[in-house]
Amino acid sequence: MNFDLDDESRLLKETVTRFVEEELMPLEPAVLAREANGDGFRLTEEELKPLYDKCRELGLWGLDCPVETGGADLPAIALVGVNEALGRTVVPFSFPPDSPNLHMLLETANEQQKEKYLEPYARGEMVSAIAISEPGAGADPSGMNTRAVKDGDDWVINGRKIWISGVDTADFTIVMAVTDPEKGSRGGISAFLIDKDTPGFEIARKIPMIGGSSTFEVVFDDCRIPAGQLLGKEGAGFGPMQTRLVVRRLQMGAWCLGMATRALDMLCEYANQRTTFGHLLADRQAIQWWIADAEVRIHCLKLMLWDAATKQDNGQDVRTEASMIKLYGTELATDILDNTMQTYGAMGMTKELPLQQMAQHVRTMRIFEGPSEVHRWVIARNKLRAYA
Repeated sequence: MNFDLDDESRLLKETVTRFVEEELMPLEPAVLAREANGDGFRLTEEELKPLYDKCRELGLWGLDCPVETGGADLPAIALVGVNEALGRTVVPFSFPPDSPNLHMLLETANEQQKEKYLEPYARGEMVSAIAISEPGAGADPSGMNTRAVKDGDDWVINGRKIWISGVDTADFTIVMAVTDPEKGSRGGISAFLIDKDTPGFEIARKIPMIGGSSTFEVVFDDCRIPAGQLLGKEGAGFGPMQTRLVVRRLQMGAWCLGMATRALDMLCEYANQRTTFGHLLADRQAIQWWIADAEVRIHCLKLMLWDAATKQDNGQDVRTEASMIKLYGTELATDILDNTMQTYGAMGMTKELPLQQMAQHVRTMRIFEGPSEVHRWVIARNKLRAYA
């Protein structure tokens, strides 16, 4: 299997790497100070505007959007390098639009929805969110209770959703709801498009998370929407949602690769400078073993990502590979970041370095998009079924 990037993809990766180093890295001190002072983990509008302008100038916009929407329609193998580069910085920035929701819309939107939502979303004129999880249901779709009931030419939605990112600024939200309780995830879950300010769609509370970020809980109280807001076919929302999750899990794996690589760079640089009890840390066997293990595991994650991306570009189902990558990548990054923080000693505990922010970010990633335990269960279940 050939993992070599073509000239265009290689040039793209170099461009993204320069963008991260020259445009994002210099913003890290301000972002870290803002979070340390309790002002949230964010970029200001004054910081975002020149970044977006630079993205448009460099062609770093709509990287995996269809050409007809003005995008570059990049293959998955090229996006691995893009997301790896973004993972190297704690600055909360991604190239618009958000890829997972984009892919769900591409798979399900009808012509009217493409014109109203997909095309302006791909151009960066709209922002989206997705509401899947519910209080008490966690990662189990069979525990979903939010109901959508047909009433004439409308759908009426009632229920609650939680752990939603960005819904406070989203122009529209993709909402998963039960339309046939007897079928559940096997034909009973549908997806809907709900515009902001729709009556009956209310943000109940903002939930502060570790690392200075926030999620939200929303309530649907007789939220009435036209029948045309059904995304895809009735009862067929679970499959496209899985497509979205696969895209996000591969993204997360590449982000973890970027975080782990930067942490290892910092570890090696510091170990070659810091002396304790008359010897460099680089001469300590414990440090050497951490470095060796990190180098081996980073190489394994790279191969896993390239393999999955190549298969995805060839039209293969990579749900199992995505679970493996999400599980392996988050736990790999957790270990390497922890060892790097340990190497730095007290300095590794400060909010002046990006290590603590990366560690908190990857800690949430071990739960979001499916916790590690569920992925282990899914991987084992799929393997056992092959022998049943």
